[in-house]
Amino acid sequence: MKAMVLHRPGEALKLEERPDPVAGPGEIVVRVEACAVCRTDLHVVDGDLTEPKLPLVPGHEIVGIVESCGEETSLAPGRRVGIPWLGHTCGCCSYCESGRENLCDHPGFTGYTRDGGFATHVVADEAFAFPLDGFADPIAAAPLMCAGLIGWRSLKMAGEGRRVGIYGFGAAAHIIAQVCGYQGREVYAFTRPGDAAAQAMARSLGATWAGSSDETPPAMLDAAMIFAPVGDLVPAALRAVAKGGRVVCGGIHMSDIPQFPYSILWGERQILSVANLTRADAIEFLELAPRAGVVTTTTVYPLDRANEALDDLRHGRFQGAAVLVP
Repeated sequence: MKAMVLHRPGEALKLEERPDPVAGPGEIVVRVEACAVCRTDLHVVDGDLTEPKLPLVPGHEIVGIVESCGEETSLAPGRRVGIPWLGHTCGCCSYCESGRENLCDHPGFTGYTRDGGFATHVVADEAFAFPLDGFADPIAAAPLMCAGLIGWRSLKMAGEGRRVGIYGFGAAAHIIAQVCGYQGREVYAFTRPGDAAAQAMARSLGATWAGSSDETPPAMLDAAMIFAPVGDLVPAALRAVAKGGRVVCGGIHMSDIPQFPYSILWGERQILSVANLTRADAIEFLELAPRAGVVTTTTVYPLDRANEALDDLRHGRFQGAAVLVP
């Protein structure tokens, strides 16, 4: 098999030949058809997330075909599956036992603590691989496995409000904006100042309003979701939400949140963070996405150009999501 491997944070990934993987008990070997590139991958490669397994194959928005299975598995070879960020949980801590496996004390994360999908093959825990029988296009499906799932969990945490702000209009935002439209909500999109392309994309996906993150929206919001890893956006979003509104931080890493006056939090506004996902989130979203008519916008890169894809993501050179194809 071939893989793009991280040996030290801050360095470029290296294309390497590795022995073909073998599935252990409860595991499957998946031939990767597509793996989307997530901002979390950037945080891993750049060293913002400080405890990766090294050497490491990044990538956690994986779509592929089951090639072989270990003992104690039920998925048959030939089945298309999706593999997300949450790759394993202990099943016995207080969080797992109370239906909050996303907060597991002893988790495994695809592309962080276990090798991921920037490769031709990946080994996954079968219990954390989701059948994608109804998804014919692996490239289109790949961004759903994190951008879609985290966007969905963020929207659930944002509540049932009608006016929803989205800060950072990238992969997660372009998916969840379509879900908001399906649900009859109004989307207010906030982009980097001057990013006319992202604002145009937001409008094309049904946004009621699109502007820069330093602008004030034309109406008070019921909730806001922040997908950009910029702590300065938290007080900006608090100022934009009405009393009782929620600000949901959807990323795994964010720059420091600056000091802000209590007055913009008062009025029972809330700040929430999203941590990982549960398998229930995935099942819900993968059933909802086709009904909602979600269409992903993708830019395709061959596997050996993973470093270019990461750099293009870092500098906002494409709309939607980058997808690596072995």
